[in-house]
This record gives sequence, structure tokens and C-alpha cells, in this order.
Amino acid sequence: MQTIDLATQTLREMNATLQAQKDQTNATQWEIENPRGAHAIAVGLDAPIEVTVRGSTGYYCAGMNKQATVHVTGSAGPGVAENMMSGTVIIDGDASQYAGATGRGGLLVIKGNAASRCGISMKGIDIVVQGNIGHMSAFMGQAGNLVVCGDAGDALGDSLYEARLFVRGSVKSLGADCIEKEMRPEHLEILRDLLARAGIDAKPEEFRRYGSARKLYNFDVDNAAAY
Repeated sequence: MQTIDLATQTLREMNATLQAQKDQTNATQWEIENPRGAHAIAVGLDAPIEVTVRGSTGYYCAGMNKQATVHVTGSAGPGVAENMMSGTVIIDGDASQYAGATGRGGLLVIKGNAASRCGISMKGIDIVVQGNIGHMSAFMGQAGNLVVCGDAGDALGDSLYEARLFVRGSVKSLGADCIEKEMRPEHLEILRDLLARAGIDAKPEEFRRYGSARKLYNFDVDNAAAY
């Protein structure tokens, strides 16, 4: 286990050390102490390493992650796992707004609640939230899966493309062009796999699926009021 103490090392030094790790590294286990809400912790990683952050983080923790597993034992500020490409990011606490924004791959697990715009413009990332999510989540979601074990706020899936949304609790309102859809066997399998990978004990049959009505892909004057 390699330990980096942000009380004695700079954020730039810490990120440079982690970013220097490559596929064949022997230093696969890392621990970051005293994060104290610092921004941009463990960003731009591209190696199969495991990083545990002992505490809460600020903006953009684990942004642009590739291959790495980043585990935050506290909560995370805005933009956690932003533009994530692959790997796994786990937040034990809550996540602030736009968690997983523009993510293209990998798995983001939030054990607490997520604020507004969770999964905005998601492009292939899988996001599993054990608690609730805020308004405008999955806005313009293009691909991937958003799983919410609690409730969803206003305008879920507004202007959604082909991302799949699964919600176990209530949905305050659906956004433009987002509708409830049939939960078919293949969706139950997708959901079962995601819940298992996230370590969450929930039954797929308890969830509802939401997706795009596909009416706003191209402008149609009959749908002008919905734009």
C-alpha cells in the first residue's frame, strides 16, 4: 500500500504520481489521506490501480478516469467522475450536482444521495445511486444506464436520447420526451447485473424503466411546444 498525505504533499504532486502509473505497474494499491475537500483529486488516471481517498472531496474527483478504481470514503463535490471513460468510482457518502456528467464508460456507484443533474449528457457510463437524485438528472442522456434505488426529482430524463433510466421509488416529474417504458426480461438482466456490481441488495422487479419517446430527434412543428 502506497500512502500519499495531502497534509504534506501538494495536490499537483499527488496527481502526477498517480498519473505516472501505467498498465504494468507493481504499485497497484494507493491511499490518499487528509483530502480535506480538495478539488480534482485522482483525476486523469489511466492504469489498473486502486485508490482509496480517506475523507470527502471537492470538485471533479476521479474525472476522466480510465481503468482505475477510486473509492471515496466520504462525500464528493460537483462533477465526480466527470467524463469517465472506464474503471469504477465508488462514493460512500453523497454526491453533489452533475455526478458522472458526460461519462462515456465505467461504473459510478453513489451509496448516498446525488444532487441535481446526475448523469447529465451521459454517453455510455453506468451510474447506480442507492439513495435519491435531484432535478434534471440524465438531461440529454445519450447512452448508458442510470439506476436510482430511491426517488427522482423534477424533469427526469429531459430531452433524453437512448440512455436507460431505472427508478425504484417515485419520480416527481418527467422531462420533455421522457416516458415510462415496458420492463422486458433483457432490462431485468441489465439491472440485476448493475445492482450486483454495485453491491446493492435490491430486486430488479421493484424498478420502473424510463426512456425516450423519440419525438424530439428531429424538429416537427407539431411538437414545437415541447422543445
